[in-house]
Amino acid sequence: MKKSRFTQEQIIAILRGQEAGVATAEVCRRHGVSSATFYKWKAKFGGLDVSEARRLKGLEDENGRLKRMLADAMLDNAALKDLLGKKVVTPAARREAVAYLAATFQMSERRACRVIGADRASVRYEGARPDDDMLRQRLKELAGERRRFGYRRLHVLLKREGHAVNRKRIQRLYREEKLTVRRRGGRKRAMGTRRPIEAPVAANQRWSLDFLSNQLTDGRRFRILAVVDDCTRECLVLAADTSLSGLRVARELDAIVRHRGRPTTIVSDNGTEFTSNAILTWADETCIGWHYIAPGKPQQNGFIESFNGRLRDELLNETLFRSLPHARAVLEAWRRDYNEERPHSKLGWMTPRDFARTIMDTTGRNAALTNGSALRPLATAIDDGSDHDWTLVPAG
Repeated sequence: MKKSRFTQEQIIAILRGQEAGVATAEVCRRHGVSSATFYKWKAKFGGLDVSEARRLKGLEDENGRLKRMLADAMLDNAALKDLLGKKVVTPAARREAVAYLAATFQMSERRACRVIGADRASVRYEGARPDDDMLRQRLKELAGERRRFGYRRLHVLLKREGHAVNRKRIQRLYREEKLTVRRRGGRKRAMGTRRPIEAPVAANQRWSLDFLSNQLTDGRRFRILAVVDDCTRECLVLAADTSLSGLRVARELDAIVRHRGRPTTIVSDNGTEFTSNAILTWADETCIGWHYIAPGKPQQNGFIESFNGRLRDELLNETLFRSLPHARAVLEAWRRDYNEERPHSKLGWMTPRDFARTIMDTTGRNAALTNGSALRPLATAIDDGSDHDWTLVPAG
C-alpha cells in the first residue's frame, strides 16, 4: 500500500480549512489532491481532532498486528496438522520436518524450527562420521553367522578381528541395521531366603513392603507403596505415584534408612518392582536381607496385608482423590494419624509410636531412635538356607 505524503495532522488541518468556508475545489487545488482523495479523507477523519486521529491510527496498527498474529498462528496450526502422525523425535526426523515445512508452506528455517520446537544448530548440523560401510557389512555377516549374539558379543568378535571400534558405535550400527535379538524364556525371578521367618522382637528387625492401587476422580489410576515395621507396626512411608519402579522403591527405602536406620530383613512378594535389578543391587550394597514370600501365599506377609486392609477400609474407600498432590497430602496425614493417634489392638491399644518408644526404653536405645540413628538390631538366630541372607541370586 502506497504511503500518503500527508500526515494525519496535515489531513485534519486541510479538512478544517474546508469546514471554515473554503471551497472544496480550491482546497484540492491548493494542496494538489483530487476531490476523490479529499472526500475519502473526510469520510475517515471528518469530525476528529489530532488526538483522536492518533488513537485511531494506534487502533489500526494494533488491529493489523493482531491480524498478522492470527494468520501466523493459523499457518503454524495448519503446518502442525500436516505433520500429524509423523514422529519428529530424532534429529534426522526434525531436519526432514523442517525441510518439508519450508518446501510446502514457504516457511523460513527459523520459523519452521520454532513451530516443531527444534534447535537450528541441530537442524544445520552436518555429520562428520567416517564411512561405516565395511564395518556394517562385517557386522551383518557376523550377526548372520551367530544369530543369537547381541551387540556386546559381536563387538568382542570385531575387536578380535582387529577393528578398533567403540562399543557404543557398534550398538548404534546394530540398532540401525535392525539386528536386535528377541529374548527367549520366561521372566527371571530373584531368589531370596525361602525359610520361615520368626515374629520380630525389636524395631527395625523386619520391614514389610507391598503395593496398593486406587484411582482419582477423573479415572486415572495410581499406586501406593506401603512400608511397615513388623514389630512396632509403624507405617514408615506411603508413597503415591502413577508409576513406582524398582529405582523409586530403592530411593524411598534410602530415605527411610537415613532417618531411622537399617533393618535386618525386608519382606515382600515377588512383584517385578521388588525382583528388579535395582532392588537386587540396593540390597547387596546395603547388606540388608530380602525375604520373598512363596508365590501365591500372601498370608506369609500378613503384617502388611493387615495394614493394607485397614488403609483401604479407613481411607481409600472413604475418600475421593481429586489429584495426585491431594492424594499424597491425604495419605501423609493419615499415616501420621495412624502412627501417633490411632490405637492398635495388637499393641494393647497403644499407638505404634508409643509402642516403639516403650520398646526403645526397655532396650536402652530410645535416644538412638530419637536422634534418627537407631542401631541395627541383631539378626535372628535362624540361619538356614543361604550362608548370607542378604545375598540375592537371580534365578534362570
